[in-house]
Amino acid sequence: MEFFKKEKRTALEAIEYAQFIAHAPMVFQASRVLRDSGILKAIQDSKKVGLTLEEVVEKVKLPHYGVRVLLESGLGIGLVLFNDNKYTISKTGLFILNDNMTRVNMDFVQDVCYKGLHNLEDSIKNEKPEGLKVFGSWKTVYEALSQLPDFVQKSWFGFDHYYSDDAFPLVLPLVFKNKPKKLLDIGGNTGKWSIACANFDKDVQVTIVDLPGQVNMAKANIEKLGLSDRISFYETNILDENNKLPKGYDAIWMSQFLDCFSEKEIVSILNRCHEAINDDGFVFILEPFWDRQRFEAAAFSLQQTSLYFTTIANGNSQMYHSQVFLTCVRAAGFEVVEQVDQIGVSQTLLKCKKIK
Repeated sequence: MEFFKKEKRTALEAIEYAQFIAHAPMVFQASRVLRDSGILKAIQDSKKVGLTLEEVVEKVKLPHYGVRVLLESGLGIGLVLFNDNKYTISKTGLFILNDNMTRVNMDFVQDVCYKGLHNLEDSIKNEKPEGLKVFGSWKTVYEALSQLPDFVQKSWFGFDHYYSDDAFPLVLPLVFKNKPKKLLDIGGNTGKWSIACANFDKDVQVTIVDLPGQVNMAKANIEKLGLSDRISFYETNILDENNKLPKGYDAIWMSQFLDCFSEKEIVSILNRCHEAINDDGFVFILEPFWDRQRFEAAAFSLQQTSLYFTTIANGNSQMYHSQVFLTCVRAAGFEVVEQVDQIGVSQTLLKCKKIK
């Protein structure tokens, strides 16, 4: 990947950027409050005319002092511009306010990650998600997910679904090219993929594998759609190596699932997939690899998301470099027969079969 091979900044640019990093918590929170308080929206609505400080105060009904410090912070961040005593919105401000991907990322960082990231150093040392304790006493976020506050769940699922949902219509024809009759959806979550499969192929039988809490959420969604006759469930904690998977499947699907585990755990799960899949079947893995991105910002986002796994999710997984991941695939007795990059926002599809 060419993005990270050469120094891109002069010494002056580098020290300026270092100050941006040093004040990053202020930058994030000020940007979020400027967005959520309606200040950026008010300034955007004024178009090129702009608003004075007093006019912004009047529109958002917040204290004069608070609006002033936020706007002055916004100037340094680059969210607003200041000319002739009036504020107008910048291009970056427009994206903070209106871009769905930016909103999803910001909500996820605020609601799921922010407080827990204070425990990053301990998480690194202990190889445990020490930041998860801000929500309660669980070993992983996946055990906690169905019990987290509604606003945290909303941001978690919003983030998860944003990066997978747009890929589903693109990969369904690839998965069903060989007409699988029985498909195992491991880490089925709310059932979105299984529902998409059932709607795409009226003959396929799908089994969702997940923890009891997630299975209950999926069941409720599937019952509403009248698909219970073709989508079944298999409750298990796949982290336990003694828990086997049901056998006799033509295809196994895992979307943004294996990045939730360490390399050793990935190999263990794939070993059990090896037992569950028919000899002529395929394992499909949809993952965002940071080294397979078209844009540097996408690679950056994935690299930073790894720290969520370190501090909140489980303490030992990440958004992987593709070569690290492919080593795990081979170690479990699979070979990649097809790889399709740049699906949707950031995904790569791996089509794997047993090594003979």
